[in-house]
Amino acid sequence: MSKIIAVIGATGAQGGSVISTLLADGTYKIRGVTRNVTSAQSQALAAQGVEMIQADLNDEQALIKAFKGVSAIYAVTDFMQPFGKYGPEVALKGEVAQGINLANAASKTSTLEHYIWSTLPNGKELSGGKHIVPHFEGKNQIDAYIKNNAKLLAKTTFLWNTFYASNLMFPFTPNLLKSSGKYVWLQPTPASTPVTMLGDADANIGPFVSSILKRPNLTLPGKFVVAAVEEMTHGEILATWGRATGKETEYIEVILDDFDRLWPMWGKEMGLMMQMWGDLGHNSGVERRF
Repeated sequence: MSKIIAVIGATGAQGGSVISTLLADGTYKIRGVTRNVTSAQSQALAAQGVEMIQADLNDEQALIKAFKGVSAIYAVTDFMQPFGKYGPEVALKGEVAQGINLANAASKTSTLEHYIWSTLPNGKELSGGKHIVPHFEGKNQIDAYIKNNAKLLAKTTFLWNTFYASNLMFPFTPNLLKSSGKYVWLQPTPASTPVTMLGDADANIGPFVSSILKRPNLTLPGKFVVAAVEEMTHGEILATWGRATGKETEYIEVILDDFDRLWPMWGKEMGLMMQMWGDLGHNSGVERRF
C-alpha cells in the first residue's frame, strides 16, 4: 500500500505544484487539504485521484483528523491574503497561530515520518536586527516553535521557497511612460540588487519537494533546503522581461516612502524585503543564506 502525503493548500500555487509533481511520480497517495472541497479546483484534483479533505488551519483538531495515517506532510501558511485585507500585524499574528496549529497537529500524528515546512530566511537574524520583514517574520517564529519540539524537528525539513517570477507582475509590473515610450520599473533598491529566483512556482516547487522526500538522508533532521533555480539582479530581471515582451525598459530607483505611496502597504512590505536583499547581497561581511 502506498504511503500517504497530506498537502496543505492543495488548490494554491505551492500545494498545486507539489500535487502535480507527486501525481506524475506515483510514489505517494495524495491527500489534499483545503478549506473548500466543493470548489472547481478541488473537484478537478479529486477527478485525478486526489483525496480531498476539508480543514481550516485555525482548527487544530480538524488538522489532526486530516493528518490521520499520513507518512508525510507538506505544510504552508498564507500571509498575503489576510495582509491585503487587514494589514501586516493581523496577518503575522494569524499566520503564526496557523503555523503552530500545523506543527501541533503534525507532532500528534503517530505515523508521520517527514514534515516539510515551507518557510523563508530569517532576515532579522541575518541582518543583525536591521531588517524585519513581516511576511518573513511570521514564518521565522514558526521555525523557532518547530525547533523547540525535538520530536517534530527530527522529522522536519525547512524549505526556503525563493522569489517567484510572477512577483514581477503584481502589483509592481513595469509601466509605460508615454512621454518616453519606455516601460519603467520603479524599485526602492539599486538595479544591482541580487535576487535568488525560484522561477515558475507552479512548475518548480513540486520537484524540490519530491527530491526532499526521496532523499531524507540529505534533508533530515531539521535541515534547510533552498528552492532556487538562478540568481539575477533586479536590472537583469527587467532586461529579461524586456527581451521577452519586446519592450524598451528603464530601471528607476526611488526611496521606500515614495514606493509605498504608489502602492500603499504593499510597497512597504515588498520594499523592506528588497532592501534586505540589497544589504545582505552587497555586504561582504554577511553570509548569503538565501
